[in-house]
Amino acid sequence: MDLDYAREVLRTEADAISSLIPRVDDAFARAVRSVLDCRGHVIVTGMGKAGIVGQKISATLASTGTPSHFLHPAEAYHGDLGRVMKQDIVLALSNSGETEEVARLLPKLREIGAAIIAVTADRSSSLGKVSDIVLELGSIEEACPLGLAPSASTTAMLALGDALALSVLKERGLDKEDYARFHPGGELGRRLAKVRDVMRAGDRNPVVTENTAVSEALGRITAARAGAVSVVDGHGKFAGIFTDGDLRRLLARNPAGISEKIGAVMTRKATTIEPDRLVGEALRILRERKIDELPVVNERGEIVGMLDIQDVLGIGVS
Repeated sequence: MDLDYAREVLRTEADAISSLIPRVDDAFARAVRSVLDCRGHVIVTGMGKAGIVGQKISATLASTGTPSHFLHPAEAYHGDLGRVMKQDIVLALSNSGETEEVARLLPKLREIGAAIIAVTADRSSSLGKVSDIVLELGSIEEACPLGLAPSASTTAMLALGDALALSVLKERGLDKEDYARFHPGGELGRRLAKVRDVMRAGDRNPVVTENTAVSEALGRITAARAGAVSVVDGHGKFAGIFTDGDLRRLLARNPAGISEKIGAVMTRKATTIEPDRLVGEALRILRERKIDELPVVNERGEIVGMLDIQDVLGIGVS
């Protein structure tokens, strides 16, 4: 196998992306501003490999606060053109700028009144000439040994689409909480969720006072199917935590220790977290401190829940 050729493919595609840096100019800035000011949707269209790239760009826009969907140019000519409205922006992708299915849409898009942003190699192409804004890729040599299969050009197109979408995201000023609204599922959604959304509360969050016997506290832990119990002082404020590790240390010192008061054997200087913090931050704390439970304490010092690492990882008891 020719590994040197594979490395050359990567160099060629990396060079294609690098060649775009000087092309981030006033036209790019106008494209970003147009997307920010758009009162409708950003409709992304493209044929073949450019269409696949367009689907990803549209998904990135949608997931970062810009309403967007992909429009297949061939299907558009058979009814899906009705998806486009005057207040929309059409982001049209075609390296050559002469793709038949895209080119024949252009007059119809003009009739509707939607603005057109082109991503194409040459602003003098058919697509470039009729577009309001042209993001010019320039001449890009494909990595394909035949010089034919879209490779470096589609990589560059995708990178430019990311630059556009993420520049819009930055200008919008979205924070992690805003971003989380678009990503409620999967690992990413779990990390961006609030601690209060996944913590154990109510009957699943055992709480005892400092005067409670260890034996009684163990019964509370078992009933709640928990890994630890939170301890509060006489004013109902969080005072500490009693974990499996505390129990092992107690029994090693005193095999009859379960009759002791939990306030004398608990961990007082326990790490806690607020309910409005992100789960991703909680997971970082759990891993860095090498602990399995994280008491959730509100601004008044009251225990409101317990975050167990099993719940954070999505494998805890439902």
